[in-house]
Amino acid sequence: MSNQFGNFVIGDTATANSLPILKGSIGPDAVDVRSLLDKQGLLTYDPGFRSTASCQSAITYIDGDKGTLLYRGYPIEQLAEHCSFDEVAHLLMHGELPSAEELAGFRKDIRDHNLLHDQVLSFYRGFRRDAHPMAVMVGVVGALSAFYQDAQDYSKDADQQKAAIRLVAKMPAIAAASFTYSIGRPIRHPDNSFDYSSNFLQMMFGKPSEPYIVDPVLTRAIELILILHADHEQNASTSTVRMAASSGANPFACLSAGIATLWGPAHGGANEAVLTMLEEIGSPENIPNIIKRAKDKNDPFRLMGFGHRVYKNYDPRAAIIRDITRKTLAHLGMENSPLMATALELERIALSDEYFINKKLYPNVDFYSGILLRAMGFPSRMFTAVFAVARTVGWVSHWLELKQEGHGIDRPRQLYTGPAQRQFERK
Repeated sequence: MSNQFGNFVIGDTATANSLPILKGSIGPDAVDVRSLLDKQGLLTYDPGFRSTASCQSAITYIDGDKGTLLYRGYPIEQLAEHCSFDEVAHLLMHGELPSAEELAGFRKDIRDHNLLHDQVLSFYRGFRRDAHPMAVMVGVVGALSAFYQDAQDYSKDADQQKAAIRLVAKMPAIAAASFTYSIGRPIRHPDNSFDYSSNFLQMMFGKPSEPYIVDPVLTRAIELILILHADHEQNASTSTVRMAASSGANPFACLSAGIATLWGPAHGGANEAVLTMLEEIGSPENIPNIIKRAKDKNDPFRLMGFGHRVYKNYDPRAAIIRDITRKTLAHLGMENSPLMATALELERIALSDEYFINKKLYPNVDFYSGILLRAMGFPSRMFTAVFAVARTVGWVSHWLELKQEGHGIDRPRQLYTGPAQRQFERK
Protein backbone atom coordinates (compact mmCIF):
# COMPACT_ATOMS: atom_id res chain seq x y z
CA MET A 1 0.00 0.00 0.00
CA SER A 2 1.37 3.40 -0.95
CA ASN A 3 1.70 6.18 1.62
CA GLN A 4 2.30 9.92 1.60
CA PHE A 5 5.98 10.63 1.28
CA GLY A 6 6.26 14.34 0.46
CA ASN A 7 4.71 17.07 -1.65
CA PHE A 8 4.95 18.19 -5.26
CA VAL A 9 4.56 21.95 -5.63
CA ILE A 10 3.01 23.68 -8.63
CA GLY A 11 4.02 27.33 -8.89
CA ASP A 12 5.31 29.34 -5.93
CA THR A 13 2.71 28.84 -3.22
CA ALA A 14 3.41 25.53 -1.53
CA THR A 15 0.35 25.45 0.73
CA ALA A 16 -2.23 26.06 -1.97
CA ASN A 17 -0.53 24.26 -4.84
CA SER A 18 1.13 21.23 -3.28
CA LEU A 19 0.20 17.67 -4.19
CA PRO A 20 1.15 14.65 -2.08
CA ILE A 21 3.81 12.25 -3.30
CA LEU A 22 3.07 8.56 -2.75
CA LYS A 23 5.80 5.97 -2.27
CA GLY A 24 5.47 2.32 -3.21
CA SER A 25 7.56 -0.53 -1.83
CA ILE A 26 9.94 -0.30 -4.83
CA GLY A 27 9.99 1.66 -8.06
CA PRO A 28 9.26 5.31 -8.89
CA ASP A 29 7.26 7.49 -6.52
CA ALA A 30 3.94 8.90 -7.75
CA VAL A 31 2.42 12.37 -7.57
CA ASP A 32 -1.15 12.04 -6.31
CA VAL A 33 -3.07 14.25 -8.77
CA ARG A 34 -6.58 13.33 -7.65
CA SER A 35 -7.17 16.84 -6.26
CA LEU A 36 -5.48 18.68 -9.14
CA LEU A 37 -8.69 19.49 -11.02
CA ASP A 38 -10.45 20.82 -7.92
CA LYS A 39 -7.44 22.79 -6.66
CA GLN A 40 -6.01 24.11 -9.92
CA GLY A 41 -8.62 23.50 -12.60
CA LEU A 42 -6.04 21.40 -14.45
CA LEU A 43 -5.92 17.88 -15.87
CA THR A 44 -2.80 15.81 -16.42
CA TYR A 45 -2.13 14.88 -20.06
CA ASP A 46 -0.50 11.49 -20.65
CA PRO A 47 -1.55 9.78 -23.92
CA GLY A 48 -1.23 6.03 -23.59
CA PHE A 49 -0.71 6.37 -19.82
CA ARG A 50 3.06 6.06 -20.24
CA SER A 51 3.77 8.00 -17.02
CA THR A 52 0.55 7.36 -15.12
CA ALA A 53 -0.04 4.91 -12.28
CA SER A 54 -3.67 3.97 -12.86
CA CYS A 55 -3.93 1.97 -9.65
CA GLN A 56 -2.11 0.53 -6.68
CA SER A 57 -1.23 -3.13 -7.08
CA ALA A 58 0.78 -5.68 -5.10
CA ILE A 59 0.90 -8.37 -7.79
CA THR A 60 3.68 -7.75 -10.32
CA TYR A 61 6.64 -5.38 -10.57
CA ILE A 62 8.80 -4.59 -13.60
CA ASP A 63 12.04 -2.63 -13.66
CA GLY A 64 12.54 -2.09 -17.36
CA ASP A 65 15.99 -0.52 -17.03
CA LYS A 66 17.39 -3.46 -15.06
CA GLY A 67 15.42 -6.17 -16.85
CA THR A 68 13.64 -7.29 -13.68
CA LEU A 69 10.27 -9.05 -13.43
CA LEU A 70 8.85 -9.98 -10.01
CA TYR A 71 5.67 -11.92 -9.22
CA ARG A 72 4.66 -10.95 -5.66
CA GLY A 73 8.33 -10.11 -5.04
CA TYR A 74 9.81 -13.34 -6.45
CA PRO A 75 12.15 -13.05 -9.47
CA ILE A 76 10.68 -14.71 -12.54
CA GLU A 77 13.91 -16.69 -13.04
CA GLN A 78 13.49 -18.41 -9.65
CA LEU A 79 9.82 -19.21 -10.19
CA ALA A 80 10.49 -20.59 -13.67
CA GLU A 81 13.23 -22.85 -12.29
CA HIS A 82 11.52 -24.16 -9.18
CA CYS A 83 7.72 -23.91 -9.56
CA SER A 84 4.86 -25.56 -11.37
CA PHE A 85 2.32 -23.36 -13.10
CA ASP A 86 -0.37 -24.01 -10.51
CA GLU A 87 2.03 -22.94 -7.74
CA VAL A 88 2.61 -19.67 -9.61
CA ALA A 89 -1.13 -19.30 -10.16
CA HIS A 90 -1.75 -19.66 -6.42
CA LEU A 91 0.97 -17.11 -5.73
CA LEU A 92 -0.51 -14.52 -8.07
CA MET A 93 -4.09 -15.07 -6.97
CA HIS A 94 -3.50 -15.34 -3.20
CA GLY A 95 -0.25 -13.51 -2.57
CA GLU A 96 1.86 -16.40 -1.27
CA LEU A 97 3.32 -19.63 -2.56
CA PRO A 98 1.16 -22.52 -1.36
CA SER A 99 2.00 -25.08 1.29
CA ALA A 100 1.67 -28.70 0.24
CA GLU A 101 -1.82 -28.79 1.73
CA GLU A 102 -2.87 -25.52 0.07
CA LEU A 103 -1.52 -26.69 -3.29
CA ALA A 104 -3.46 -29.95 -3.04
CA GLY A 105 -6.64 -27.99 -2.29
CA PHE A 106 -5.99 -25.56 -5.15
CA ARG A 107 -5.43 -28.41 -7.59
CA LYS A 108 -8.65 -30.10 -6.42
CA ASP A 109 -10.56 -26.86 -7.03
CA ILE A 110 -9.16 -26.72 -10.58
CA ARG A 111 -10.14 -30.35 -11.22
CA ASP A 112 -13.64 -29.77 -9.84
CA HIS A 113 -14.29 -26.88 -12.24
CA ASN A 114 -12.42 -27.68 -15.46
CA LEU A 115 -15.32 -29.20 -17.40
CA LEU A 116 -17.30 -27.10 -19.86
CA HIS A 117 -21.09 -27.18 -19.77
CA ASP A 118 -22.45 -29.32 -22.61
CA GLN A 119 -24.40 -26.36 -24.01
CA VAL A 120 -21.20 -24.30 -24.04
CA LEU A 121 -19.64 -26.97 -26.25
CA SER A 122 -22.55 -26.59 -28.65
CA PHE A 123 -21.54 -22.95 -29.23
CA TYR A 124 -18.51 -24.08 -31.18
CA ARG A 125 -20.71 -25.50 -33.93
CA GLY A 126 -22.05 -21.98 -34.49
CA PHE A 127 -18.64 -20.72 -35.57
CA ARG A 128 -17.07 -21.26 -38.95
CA ARG A 129 -14.33 -23.88 -38.92
CA ASP A 130 -11.82 -21.25 -40.05
CA ALA A 131 -12.75 -18.72 -37.34
CA HIS A 132 -9.74 -17.31 -35.48
CA PRO A 133 -9.38 -19.04 -32.08
CA MET A 134 -9.36 -15.65 -30.34
CA ALA A 135 -12.70 -14.75 -31.91
CA VAL A 136 -14.12 -18.01 -30.56
CA MET A 137 -12.64 -17.42 -27.10
CA VAL A 138 -14.03 -13.88 -26.86
CA GLY A 139 -17.52 -15.24 -27.50
CA VAL A 140 -17.35 -18.39 -25.39
CA VAL A 141 -15.77 -16.76 -22.32
CA GLY A 142 -18.25 -13.89 -22.41
CA ALA A 143 -21.12 -16.39 -22.54
CA LEU A 144 -20.02 -18.27 -19.42
CA SER A 145 -21.83 -15.76 -17.19
CA ALA A 146 -25.12 -17.18 -18.49
CA PHE A 147 -24.25 -20.61 -17.10
CA TYR A 148 -22.82 -19.98 -13.64
CA GLN A 149 -25.51 -18.08 -11.79
CA ASP A 150 -25.00 -19.96 -8.52
CA ALA A 151 -22.24 -17.58 -7.41
CA GLN A 152 -22.79 -14.10 -8.86
CA ASP A 153 -22.82 -11.93 -5.76
CA TYR A 154 -19.37 -10.52 -6.39
CA SER A 155 -19.40 -8.51 -3.20
CA LYS A 156 -18.82 -11.85 -1.45
CA ASP A 157 -15.32 -13.29 -1.26
CA ALA A 158 -16.58 -16.85 -1.78
CA ASP A 159 -18.28 -15.94 -5.06
CA GLN A 160 -15.21 -14.03 -6.22
CA GLN A 161 -12.97 -17.00 -5.54
CA LYS A 162 -15.29 -19.47 -7.26
CA ALA A 163 -15.48 -17.32 -10.40
CA ALA A 164 -11.69 -16.91 -10.47
CA ILE A 165 -11.12 -20.67 -10.13
CA ARG A 166 -13.69 -21.41 -12.83
CA LEU A 167 -11.95 -19.15 -15.31
CA VAL A 168 -8.47 -20.52 -14.61
CA ALA A 169 -9.79 -24.10 -14.71
CA LYS A 170 -11.83 -23.81 -17.91
CA MET A 171 -9.61 -21.64 -20.10
CA PRO A 172 -7.35 -24.49 -21.36
CA ALA A 173 -10.44 -26.45 -22.43
CA ILE A 174 -11.92 -23.38 -24.13
CA ALA A 175 -8.71 -22.68 -26.04
CA ALA A 176 -8.09 -26.32 -27.00
CA ALA A 177 -11.65 -26.77 -28.22
CA SER A 178 -11.24 -23.81 -30.57
CA PHE A 179 -8.36 -25.72 -32.18
CA THR A 180 -9.84 -29.22 -32.31
CA TYR A 181 -13.11 -27.87 -33.72
CA SER A 182 -11.19 -26.03 -36.46
CA ILE A 183 -9.57 -29.27 -37.69
CA GLY A 184 -12.71 -31.39 -37.38
CA ARG A 185 -11.51 -33.46 -34.46
CA PRO A 186 -13.86 -34.24 -31.53
CA ILE A 187 -13.49 -31.86 -28.60
CA ARG A 188 -11.60 -33.58 -25.79
CA HIS A 189 -12.60 -33.28 -22.15
CA PRO A 190 -10.13 -32.61 -19.33
CA ASP A 191 -8.53 -35.71 -17.82
CA ASN A 192 -7.91 -35.27 -14.10
CA SER A 193 -5.13 -37.83 -14.09
CA PHE A 194 -2.96 -35.16 -15.73
CA ASP A 195 -1.53 -32.00 -14.24
CA TYR A 196 -2.64 -28.57 -15.54
CA SER A 197 -0.02 -28.26 -18.30
CA SER A 198 -0.23 -31.88 -19.50
CA ASN A 199 -4.00 -31.64 -19.48
CA PHE A 200 -3.84 -28.65 -21.82
CA LEU A 201 -1.59 -30.58 -24.20
CA GLN A 202 -3.79 -33.69 -24.22
CA MET A 203 -6.87 -31.57 -24.97
CA MET A 204 -4.97 -29.93 -27.82
CA PHE A 205 -3.27 -32.91 -29.42
CA GLY A 206 -4.78 -36.10 -28.00
CA LYS A 207 -6.84 -38.41 -30.20
CA PRO A 208 -10.02 -40.13 -28.96
CA SER A 209 -8.88 -43.39 -30.54
CA GLU A 210 -5.70 -43.74 -28.51
CA PRO A 211 -4.33 -42.86 -25.05
CA TYR A 212 -2.34 -39.66 -24.67
CA ILE A 213 1.28 -40.23 -23.69
CA VAL A 214 2.79 -37.43 -21.63
CA ASP A 215 6.11 -36.12 -22.92
CA PRO A 216 7.80 -34.51 -19.88
CA VAL A 217 9.97 -32.25 -22.06
CA LEU A 218 6.96 -30.82 -23.88
CA THR A 219 5.05 -30.52 -20.63
CA ARG A 220 7.89 -28.53 -19.10
CA ALA A 221 8.07 -26.33 -22.19
CA ILE A 222 4.38 -25.41 -22.11
CA GLU A 223 4.57 -24.94 -18.33
CA LEU A 224 7.36 -22.41 -18.72
CA ILE A 225 5.41 -20.59 -21.43
CA LEU A 226 2.43 -20.36 -19.07
CA ILE A 227 4.56 -19.18 -16.13
CA LEU A 228 6.41 -16.53 -18.14
CA HIS A 229 3.19 -15.11 -19.61
CA ALA A 230 1.06 -15.31 -16.46
CA ASP A 231 1.20 -11.60 -15.63
CA HIS A 232 3.01 -8.46 -16.73
CA GLU A 233 1.79 -5.51 -14.66
CA GLN A 234 -0.62 -2.92 -16.16
CA ASN A 235 -0.40 -3.89 -19.83
CA ALA A 236 -3.22 -3.15 -22.28
CA SER A 237 -5.29 -6.30 -21.65
CA THR A 238 -4.88 -6.22 -17.86
CA SER A 239 -5.81 -2.55 -17.76
CA THR A 240 -8.86 -3.39 -19.87
CA VAL A 241 -9.90 -6.12 -17.43
CA ARG A 242 -9.48 -3.74 -14.48
CA MET A 243 -11.41 -0.95 -16.17
CA ALA A 244 -14.27 -3.29 -17.08
CA ALA A 245 -14.26 -4.67 -13.54
CA SER A 246 -14.49 -1.15 -12.10
CA SER A 247 -17.98 -0.87 -13.62
CA GLY A 248 -19.11 -3.94 -11.68
CA ALA A 249 -19.23 -6.12 -14.80
CA ASN A 250 -19.10 -9.87 -14.14
CA PRO A 251 -15.65 -11.50 -14.38
CA PHE A 252 -16.49 -13.51 -17.50
CA ALA A 253 -17.32 -10.31 -19.38
CA CYS A 254 -14.19 -8.64 -18.00
CA LEU A 255 -11.93 -11.44 -19.21
CA SER A 256 -13.68 -11.53 -22.57
CA ALA A 257 -12.71 -7.86 -22.93
CA GLY A 258 -9.15 -8.76 -21.93
CA ILE A 259 -8.98 -11.51 -24.56
CA ALA A 260 -10.21 -9.11 -27.23
CA THR A 261 -7.47 -6.63 -26.27
CA LEU A 262 -4.78 -9.33 -26.16
CA TRP A 263 -5.74 -10.30 -29.71
CA GLY A 264 -4.20 -7.08 -31.02
CA PRO A 265 -0.99 -7.62 -33.04
CA ALA A 266 0.82 -4.99 -30.93
CA HIS A 267 0.06 -7.03 -27.78
CA GLY A 268 -0.46 -10.79 -27.83
CA GLY A 269 0.04 -11.31 -31.55
CA ALA A 270 3.69 -10.30 -31.61
CA ASN A 271 5.15 -13.83 -31.46
CA GLU A 272 3.21 -14.78 -34.60
CA ALA A 273 4.68 -11.72 -36.32
CA VAL A 274 8.20 -12.76 -35.25
CA LEU A 275 7.74 -16.20 -36.77
CA THR A 276 6.50 -14.69 -40.03
CA MET A 277 9.54 -12.40 -40.12
CA LEU A 278 11.98 -15.28 -39.51
CA GLU A 279 10.35 -17.31 -42.26
CA GLU A 280 10.70 -14.36 -44.63
CA ILE A 281 14.39 -13.97 -43.73
CA GLY A 282 14.86 -17.64 -44.55
CA SER A 283 18.46 -18.22 -43.51
CA PRO A 284 21.29 -16.48 -41.60
CA GLU A 285 23.04 -15.24 -44.76
CA ASN A 286 20.09 -12.93 -45.43
CA ILE A 287 20.36 -11.19 -42.05
CA PRO A 288 22.76 -8.36 -43.05
CA ASN A 289 20.20 -7.06 -45.54
CA ILE A 290 17.49 -7.26 -42.87
CA ILE A 291 19.66 -5.31 -40.42
CA LYS A 292 20.22 -2.68 -43.11
CA ARG A 293 16.48 -2.38 -43.71
CA ALA A 294 15.77 -2.11 -39.97
CA LYS A 295 18.12 0.89 -39.76
CA ASP A 296 16.62 2.65 -42.80
CA LYS A 297 14.15 5.30 -41.63
CA ASN A 298 12.49 5.28 -45.05
CA ASP A 299 11.86 1.54 -45.03
CA PRO A 300 8.58 0.49 -43.33
CA PHE A 301 10.15 -2.83 -42.28
CA ARG A 302 10.19 -3.47 -38.53
CA LEU A 303 12.46 -5.95 -36.78
CA MET A 304 9.92 -7.91 -34.73
CA GLY A 305 10.76 -9.38 -31.33
CA PHE A 306 13.22 -6.66 -30.38
CA GLY A 307 12.50 -3.86 -27.94
CA HIS A 308 9.65 -3.53 -25.47
CA ARG A 309 7.43 -0.74 -24.22
CA VAL A 310 8.75 -1.25 -20.69
CA TYR A 311 12.06 -3.14 -20.92
CA LYS A 312 15.13 -1.11 -21.87
CA ASN A 313 17.30 -4.10 -21.13
CA TYR A 314 17.20 -7.82 -21.98
CA ASP A 315 13.71 -9.15 -21.23
CA PRO A 316 14.36 -11.68 -18.42
CA ARG A 317 11.78 -14.01 -19.95
CA ALA A 318 13.59 -14.11 -23.31
CA ALA A 319 16.67 -15.97 -21.99
CA ILE A 320 14.46 -18.60 -20.33
CA ILE A 321 12.42 -19.12 -23.50
CA ARG A 322 15.59 -19.30 -25.63
CA ASP A 323 17.07 -22.05 -23.44
CA ILE A 324 13.94 -24.19 -23.28
CA THR A 325 13.47 -23.76 -27.04
CA ARG A 326 16.96 -25.16 -27.63
CA LYS A 327 16.29 -28.14 -25.32
CA THR A 328 12.90 -28.86 -26.86
CA LEU A 329 14.19 -28.67 -30.44
CA ALA A 330 17.02 -31.08 -29.54
CA HIS A 331 14.50 -33.43 -27.88
CA LEU A 332 12.35 -33.39 -31.01
CA GLY A 333 15.32 -33.94 -33.34
CA MET A 334 14.97 -30.43 -34.72
CA GLU A 335 18.25 -28.99 -33.44
CA ASN A 336 19.14 -27.92 -37.00
CA SER A 337 15.97 -25.88 -37.34
CA PRO A 338 16.55 -23.06 -39.87
CA LEU A 339 14.22 -20.82 -37.87
CA MET A 340 16.27 -21.26 -34.71
CA ALA A 341 19.57 -20.80 -36.53
CA THR A 342 18.26 -17.57 -38.06
CA ALA A 343 16.96 -16.33 -34.72
CA LEU A 344 20.20 -17.02 -32.86
CA GLU A 345 22.31 -15.31 -35.51
CA LEU A 346 19.95 -12.35 -35.69
CA GLU A 347 20.17 -11.96 -31.90
CA ARG A 348 23.98 -12.23 -31.98
CA ILE A 349 24.37 -9.57 -34.65
CA ALA A 350 21.82 -7.20 -33.15
CA LEU A 351 23.34 -7.40 -29.65
CA SER A 352 26.75 -6.42 -31.05
CA ASP A 353 25.51 -3.63 -33.30
CA GLU A 354 25.84 -0.07 -31.98
CA TYR A 355 22.51 0.94 -33.55
CA PHE A 356 20.55 -1.59 -31.48
CA ILE A 357 22.67 -1.10 -28.38
CA ASN A 358 22.15 2.68 -28.41
CA LYS A 359 18.41 2.30 -28.94
CA LYS A 360 18.26 -0.41 -26.26
CA LEU A 361 16.59 -2.87 -28.61
CA TYR A 362 17.03 -6.25 -26.92
CA PRO A 363 15.18 -9.51 -27.65
CA ASN A 364 11.85 -9.84 -25.85
CA VAL A 365 9.84 -12.91 -24.86
CA ASP A 366 8.10 -13.05 -28.25
CA PHE A 367 11.36 -13.54 -30.13
CA TYR A 368 11.67 -17.26 -29.34
CA SER A 369 8.21 -18.29 -28.08
CA GLY A 370 6.77 -18.67 -31.58
CA ILE A 371 9.58 -21.02 -32.61
CA LEU A 372 8.94 -23.12 -29.51
CA LEU A 373 5.18 -23.27 -29.98
CA ARG A 374 5.54 -24.16 -33.66
CA ALA A 375 7.95 -26.99 -32.80
CA MET A 376 5.47 -28.36 -30.28
CA GLY A 377 2.75 -28.51 -32.92
CA PHE A 378 0.77 -25.34 -32.22
CA PRO A 379 -0.39 -23.61 -35.41
CA SER A 380 0.46 -19.90 -35.51
CA ARG A 381 -3.19 -18.91 -35.08
CA MET A 382 -3.13 -20.61 -31.67
CA PHE A 383 -0.14 -18.66 -30.33
CA THR A 384 -2.23 -15.84 -28.88
CA ALA A 385 -4.77 -18.31 -27.52
CA VAL A 386 -1.98 -19.99 -25.53
CA PHE A 387 -1.00 -16.54 -24.28
CA ALA A 388 -4.62 -16.03 -23.15
CA VAL A 389 -4.58 -19.31 -21.19
CA ALA A 390 -1.49 -18.13 -19.34
CA ARG A 391 -2.62 -14.55 -18.78
CA THR A 392 -5.98 -15.67 -17.36
CA VAL A 393 -4.23 -16.14 -14.02
CA GLY A 394 -2.95 -12.58 -14.07
CA TRP A 395 -6.29 -11.18 -15.17
CA VAL A 396 -8.24 -12.90 -12.40
CA SER A 397 -5.59 -11.86 -9.86
CA HIS A 398 -6.06 -8.22 -10.80
CA TRP A 399 -9.84 -8.68 -10.83
CA LEU A 400 -9.71 -10.12 -7.32
CA GLU A 401 -7.43 -7.33 -6.12
CA LEU A 402 -9.73 -4.67 -7.50
CA LYS A 403 -12.86 -6.28 -6.01
CA GLN A 404 -11.23 -6.65 -2.61
CA GLU A 405 -10.14 -3.01 -2.42
CA GLY A 406 -13.60 -1.66 -3.27
CA HIS A 407 -12.36 0.34 -6.25
CA GLY A 408 -14.80 2.85 -7.77
CA ILE A 409 -15.56 3.07 -11.48
CA ASP A 410 -12.73 4.25 -13.72
CA ARG A 411 -13.46 7.47 -15.60
CA PRO A 412 -10.51 8.92 -17.56
CA ARG A 413 -10.76 12.56 -18.63
CA GLN A 414 -9.68 14.12 -21.92
CA LEU A 415 -8.05 17.21 -23.38
CA TYR A 416 -10.88 18.43 -25.61
CA THR A 417 -9.76 19.81 -29.00
CA GLY A 418 -13.07 20.03 -30.87
CA PRO A 419 -15.14 23.16 -31.62
CA ALA A 420 -16.02 25.44 -28.73
CA GLN A 421 -19.71 25.94 -27.98
CA ARG A 422 -21.56 27.32 -31.02
CA GLN A 423 -25.14 28.06 -31.98
CA PHE A 424 -27.18 25.94 -34.36
CA GLU A 425 -27.76 27.44 -37.80
CA ARG A 426 -29.37 25.48 -40.63
CA LYS A 427 -27.27 25.56 -43.80
